[in-house]
Amino acid sequence: MRIGELAELTGVSARSLRYYEQHGLIKARRESNGYRHYDPSDVELVSEIRALLTVGFTLEDARPFVDCLRAGHATGASCAESMAVSRRKLAEIDEEIRVLLTRRAEVAGQLGQTCSGCFAKGES
Repeated sequence: MRIGELAELTGVSARSLRYYEQHGLIKARRESNGYRHYDPSDVELVSEIRALLTVGFTLEDARPFVDCLRAGHATGASCAESMAVSRRKLAEIDEEIRVLLTRRAEVAGQLGQTCSGCFAKGES
């Protein structure tokens, strides 16, 4: 399939697909006229990349998931390398939550000191 077809099937722009290709996550064959040609299996790879990017993974984070799918596994998350990336990402998210909760407590404390009636019951 050509790049426009892959873009339509996956909801990813042709520009993004070329970007994924530049980073080695997907591979296109070139037809004699220079057009990119993708395999049907690339739909699953692009969908995996898109899903990972949506939840905050980077393109480099996506690489082991794509490699896992290419190796024939049912999901991109079922390989050891993918699981390691997921565990690292989960730890990063937990740290971000901890930082945000600390910041929230500080702001709420400051607000509580200057405006004792600013918090409705259950907001502090």
